[in-house]
Amino acid sequence: MEEKYNWNLKDLFKDDTEYNQTKDNMQKLLKEIESMQGRITDSVEELYQCYHLYEKALQLFEKIYNYGMFIYHLDMSNQEGIKKFKEVESLSNEFNKATAYITPEITYADENKIKEFIKDSKLEDYKRDILDILEEKKHTLSKESEELLANYSEIFSASENTFDILTNAEFKFGTLTDEEGKEVELTDSNYTVYLKSKSQEVRKQAFNLMYKKYSEYINTITELYTANVKTNSITSKLRNYSSCLERAVKHDDASIKVYNSLIQAIDENIKTNHEFLELKRKLLDLKQLHIYDVYVNPCETDKDEITFEEAKEEVLEALKILGTEYNGKLQEAFENRWIDVYAKPNKRGGAYSSGVYGVHPFVLTNFVNSKRDVSTIAHELGHSMHSYYSNENQNIINADYTIMVAEVASTVNEILLSDYQIKKEKNPKKKAELLYELLEMIRATFFRQAMFAEFEKIVHEKIENGEMLSAEDLNKIYYDLNKKYFGPETVIDEQIQYEWARIPHFYSDFYVYKYATGVSAAIYIATKILNHEEGFVQKYIEMLKQGCSKKSIDLLKMVDVDLESKETYENTIKFYKNKMKELEGLIN
Repeated sequence: MEEKYNWNLKDLFKDDTEYNQTKDNMQKLLKEIESMQGRITDSVEELYQCYHLYEKALQLFEKIYNYGMFIYHLDMSNQEGIKKFKEVESLSNEFNKATAYITPEITYADENKIKEFIKDSKLEDYKRDILDILEEKKHTLSKESEELLANYSEIFSASENTFDILTNAEFKFGTLTDEEGKEVELTDSNYTVYLKSKSQEVRKQAFNLMYKKYSEYINTITELYTANVKTNSITSKLRNYSSCLERAVKHDDASIKVYNSLIQAIDENIKTNHEFLELKRKLLDLKQLHIYDVYVNPCETDKDEITFEEAKEEVLEALKILGTEYNGKLQEAFENRWIDVYAKPNKRGGAYSSGVYGVHPFVLTNFVNSKRDVSTIAHELGHSMHSYYSNENQNIINADYTIMVAEVASTVNEILLSDYQIKKEKNPKKKAELLYELLEMIRATFFRQAMFAEFEKIVHEKIENGEMLSAEDLNKIYYDLNKKYFGPETVIDEQIQYEWARIPHFYSDFYVYKYATGVSAAIYIATKILNHEEGFVQKYIEMLKQGCSKKSIDLLKMVDVDLESKETYENTIKFYKNKMKELEGLIN
C-alpha cells in the first residue's frame, strides 16, 4: 500500500515519547482539576480557572484518545493496537472521574450567583456550557436521588442489552436458495443484500425467513421494548419533563414543534411517496409491488469501477461550488494523508470522520473502487470540513456540534455530488440509475425514518397515558403505518407487522426523526447553493464555524432553515417530486 493512501499519524504524535509526555501532562492537569473540587463556584476566578484547565486537558485527551483508537482501527487483531486502545479507554475513565464534579457543583450552586459570574468577560468562552447546565437544573434531582438513579443505570439499559444479545447472538434465521440455486444462510448482515436481489423469489424468501423468526419471539421483544419505554417514561417524569418526547427533543437542542411539524408535513403530502412507489412498480415491471420489492434498484446498470484518483477529482469538481477556501482544504485532506483509503486485513469496516482539535480531521474509508465509494468520500469529508471550521473558530468546548446538525454538512456534500454526477452523465441509463439512487436515499432517510418516528410517538403516548400494549397492539400500529406510508397500490404483506421488533434505534427514544430533519436541512441548503443564491455559500460556511456555540435550531436559522416550520419538510417533498419527474422524463 502506497504511503500516500494511509493516515499520517505523526500529525498527532511524532513518536511514543511525545505520546507518553502528553499523557503525563494530561494527568497532571487532571490532578489540578481534582484539587479544585468543592470551591469552583466560590468566585469568578475559581470557575474560570477550572474551565481553563478543563479546556487544556480536553485538548490533550482528544489527541491521545483518537491516536489509540486509530491505531486499533487500522488492525483490530494487532495485540499492541488492542493494548493501546485499552490504555486510552482507561484514560477516558480517568478523565471522566476527575471532571465529574464540575456539572453537579454548578447545578447545586446558587443560580443567581452563577448568572452574575457569567456576566464577567473572563467566562465568555464557557458561557454556553454553563447556561446549558443551568437550563438542565430544573430537571436535576437532589444529590441523593441522582446517585440512586446512577446506581440503577445499568439495570435501566437491561432491555436494550437483552434485545441486542437475543437478536444478534441467538437468532438463527435459516437458509434460502439464492439466484444461483445455492443454499445460503440468512443473517442480519446479508438480509439487505438478498432484499436487493434481482429475483423476486429470493427477496420473498429472505423477507419471510426474517420475520418468521421475529414472529416467534414477538411477545418477548414486546416485553423488552415496552419495559424500555416505561423506564424512560418514569425517568422523564422524575426529572420534571411533561413526556419522554419533551426530554428527548430538549437533549437534541430541538423542540416538540420540530417533531410535530415533520410528521404533519408528511401526513399532508404522503401521496408523493405513494407516487414514487408506483413508479418503482412500473420500473420493476410488476403487476403488484410487495414490501419485499421496495429495496431493489430497477435502474441498476453494470457496476462501474473507479480509481481513488478519479474519485478524488470527481469530489473536488462537484464541491468546487463551495468556494476556493473549502476546496483548498479538501485538496489538503487528499494530499496530506487525512484519509486512510483502502480496505486492509482486520481494518475496521465502514467509514467515519473524526475531527481532532488542534490537528485536523481524520477520515477512515474502505475504498473498493466502486462508484458508490465516491459518495462515501464526499459524505465523510462533509463531516471533516464541519469539524475543521468549528475547530478553527471555537474553543474545544464549543466546537463539538450537536447530533441535530451533525449530518447536515455531510448530506449537503452528497447532494452536491449527486447533482454533479447526474448533470455530467451522458448515458441515459446511468443517469436514471443516479437519479433513482438519490430518490431512494430520500425515501429511506425522510419518509421511512418519519414512519419510525410516528410509531414511537404513538406508542409512547399510549404507554404514558397508562395503556397496556400487547404484541398484537404494537403489530397493528406498525402495520397501519405501513399502509399509510406505502399507499393503496402496494401490497402490505402481513409479515411487515413484525418489522418494528427488528429496529434497534427504538431503544434510543426518539432518535430516528433526526435523520429526516437532517436530510431536509441539507436539501434546503444544497438547493440554495446550486441555485447560486448570492452570498449563501458564505452564510453556510459561517454556520459551520459556530460549532455548538448556539442552539441547533438557531444555527440552522443562519442558513434560512426553520426546523419548526412545515415549509422545510414541504421543500424536501417538492425536491423529491421534481427528481421523480426528472426520472420519469428519462425513462418514458
